[in-house]
Amino acid sequence: MPSAISPDDVWTALEELRARRPLVHNITNYVAMSVSANILLALGASPAMVHAEDEVEEFVAASDALVINIGTLSRSWVAAMRKAAARAAALDKPWVLDPVGCGATRYRRETALALVALAPDIIRGNAAEIMSLAGEAAAHRGVDSLSRADQALAAATGLARRTGTVVAITGATDYACDGCGHVAVASGHALMPLSTALGCALSAVAAAFAAIRPPREAAVAALATFGAAGRAAAVRCRGPGHLPAEICDALHLMTKDTLVRHARIDVSV
Repeated sequence: MPSAISPDDVWTALEELRARRPLVHNITNYVAMSVSANILLALGASPAMVHAEDEVEEFVAASDALVINIGTLSRSWVAAMRKAAARAAALDKPWVLDPVGCGATRYRRETALALVALAPDIIRGNAAEIMSLAGEAAAHRGVDSLSRADQALAAATGLARRTGTVVAITGATDYACDGCGHVAVASGHALMPLSTALGCALSAVAAAFAAIRPPREAAVAALATFGAAGRAAAVRCRGPGHLPAEICDALHLMTKDTLVRHARIDVSV
């Protein structure tokens, strides 16, 4: 049976992250760059947005973790992504794949599958993205999922088992699957899907935690911390417009009490 991960464990990991301030190398999309950078800074990490093919391998070597997000693809960016992922694997640096909209086009799915072959430590996506990546039919509209996270559990478990990767599915309830079982994280708020780039920022948070914790624990810590911040932030918002800024504030001000109050973690097999 997978070992339990408690909010106390997540809080300990967050304290260590704040003390160590890991450098997270982001190859992410244009929409998410500012949001991801601000979220990482508020969390306590150090962000860098580096996607030039000529320098990604060198920057991976200097970083503590890497996140690759395929939201805005181009041929040169795909080449840079593959170089960065291969370098991270060669150096045993943790890296996270965010397969944005991978079921929307053949190009996206082929790109995502090629990156999966380079052994990410964590894959973080919505239900449709994870199901598409696992080779299953999924309901989606562009980059948005029309499937629930729990509907992707079997696909995520199979994908994790085949690849040795921890698969994190986000939705009304989030799940982290390692091929043996899954951890359900109930946090977050219904406003979060209405504000762009928050899922992308969550993948960056997962990379920050992966710099200091094993993949399964890092994925759960990211889901719980980010979700708790989202829930705490949403009560101060009349709508989604100011939510990213409020989440930054909530992450910066996060306490153990807030984390415990807003995140429920359940381990299942």
